Amino acid sequence: MAILQDEGYLTDVRTAVAGAICAKYLAPKHVETIGIVGTGVQARMQLDYLDGIINYNNVLVWGRSESALLKYQSDMANSDYNIKTTQDMDRLIDRCQLIVTCTASESPMIHRVKPGTHITAMGSDTKTKQELDSSILSLADLVVADSCSQCEERGEIHQAMKNGFAMDKVIELGEIITGDQIGRTTDEEITVADLTGVAVQDIQISKAVLHYLD
Repeated sequence: MAILQDEGYLTDVRTAVAGAICAKYLAPKHVETIGIVGTGVQARMQLDYLDGIINYNNVLVWGRSESALLKYQSDMANSDYNIKTTQDMDRLIDRCQLIVTCTASESPMIHRVKPGTHITAMGSDTKTKQELDSSILSLADLVVADSCSQCEERGEIHQAMKNGFAMDKVIELGEIITGDQIGRTTDEEITVADLTGVAVQDIQISKAVLHYLD
């Protein structure tokens, strides 16, 4: 019916929307600081779509290089967020109640987590990528997948299963949205969402754009 020459933009949008949905259902009620791990496209778009979902505007961004962090701050200067940067992951873990990881790392970057934290991990979308140490998923009170079958084959859950993590601890995000499963119940819980990216999201956002253009 149509060719959408968006060059991947719609996939970026649906990924950012998925992150916002995770925050809506899984983040603790009181988020004083949002933590962003990474400085790329999703590190910017996640904040755009968290606007209105999380009331606090304090953000701490972790990056590997000072130059990348300076560029991030410059690019986001017109946002409504109070953005600070760090190259110290422990600082981010200790200060942030909502953490979004958006890197292409193939080795764990986060090795511990504080009670009351929600992590949305979206960078690990292949068999080799991993942003979270497997122990974090085992420690979590709730682990959520965008697709259980896909997360068995790639992403954080896939990596954790190599170390004994069991899939019977995982529920799908859609089940929380429909009310078939319960999400976060207290502000003290540790919750993790593993987003590997599912094709149906690309199909739905393409349908929405096509409908609008029609």
